[in-house]
Amino acid sequence: MLTTLVVIFVIAYAAIALEHPIRINKSASALLGAGVLWTVYSLSTADHALVGHQLNESLAATARIVFFLMAAMTIVEVVDAHHGFEVITSRIRTTKLATLMWLVGFVTFFLSAILDNLTTTIVMISLMKKLLDKADDRLFFAGMIVIAANAGGAWTPIGDVTTTMLWIGGQITSLAIMKGLFLASLVNLIIPLLVVSWMLKGRAVVPPPQAADSGRLQSTSRERNLMFFLGLGILVSVPVFKTVTHLPPFMGILFGLGVLWLVGELLHRNKDDEDKNHLTLAHALMKIDMSSIVFFIGILLAVASLEHTQVLAALATWLDHTVGRIDLIVTIIGLASAIVDNVPLVAASMGMYSLAQYPTDSFLWELMAYAAGTGGSILIIGSAAGVAAMGLEKIHFFWYVKRISGLALIGYFSGLIVYIVQYKLCH
Repeated sequence: MLTTLVVIFVIAYAAIALEHPIRINKSASALLGAGVLWTVYSLSTADHALVGHQLNESLAATARIVFFLMAAMTIVEVVDAHHGFEVITSRIRTTKLATLMWLVGFVTFFLSAILDNLTTTIVMISLMKKLLDKADDRLFFAGMIVIAANAGGAWTPIGDVTTTMLWIGGQITSLAIMKGLFLASLVNLIIPLLVVSWMLKGRAVVPPPQAADSGRLQSTSRERNLMFFLGLGILVSVPVFKTVTHLPPFMGILFGLGVLWLVGELLHRNKDDEDKNHLTLAHALMKIDMSSIVFFIGILLAVASLEHTQVLAALATWLDHTVGRIDLIVTIIGLASAIVDNVPLVAASMGMYSLAQYPTDSFLWELMAYAAGTGGSILIIGSAAGVAAMGLEKIHFFWYVKRISGLALIGYFSGLIVYIVQYKLCH
């Protein structure tokens, strides 16, 4: 049975990694893989009550992550519908390309830490279309935005889905991960920025032709500011809510979603339905990426089946005996996340190593959050941010390999070394 389960998972995993060449959505592959894995496990086991109990247990753990992601994505959509992100983007003004790169890099880094790397990438690339006329400049900036977004998302519990998974699973705590990974993540960004600023030295920003204002902003300045700061405040306060109430993070963000919904209803209560429909939270719920949500459900349940059948425990033992050093194992996992999706990699790692063996906020989990979060920048297909940039700016895979992958690789290993040295000095 174990061999059959591994073969099924590898086939499903390959289908996820090769989503674009085979033209099959990775959500379909993940759901199909999860269904077949649990079916084979159930048919091969006499104790069906145990399988049912394990499935319910896995479903509860998966639901925590899914509810959190759905609420966070909805909040971001509401802010975007009010054009709230222009509170930040409208303040970026410079004539030097190198200076603009530094500004965009740091805005992306910190915005990603507060929101998430995918949303931040979409917002910043959309901004570049308003600031840069040359397609080559926009492509280069898009590549650096991917690096900055993944670096910024790695050091906070809400900035990257893999860090969120570790946080909700109890492997890390919010303050510890922020203190532990901030410097490493910052170095991951600064080293590539230093190289790029030298390459862009002396070049000027070429802005696109000014287009006439079409009046698309249908929300007032007051509405934009209110929804922007309220949305960000809710996202930032979730870790505080968890610390104070000891309730899981999804409860805090659902509570915040309710507050945002109420404020939105009161804010637009005197408008006609036609005028306020696109600004409502109900409309935002229809715009969130449900395909990604379904993918998370499928892949987490698929990995859970391997955990309950002890396949992951056996893999952890093999890695310990073959590689030996935990820092090398995590480094390999981070590099692997450039090729395949980091969500199943982290989910598998959570099943491979127990909290009894590696307690909360231990070296393994913090390094895992960094490696999986930033390793995906090495290839354009290695992260959600990269895939979004690929679609928005039509970035070719091999263009990214030639222009951006080397920068991402240097940043990845620089941050890795900084974290290991920092950990040894502080512990």
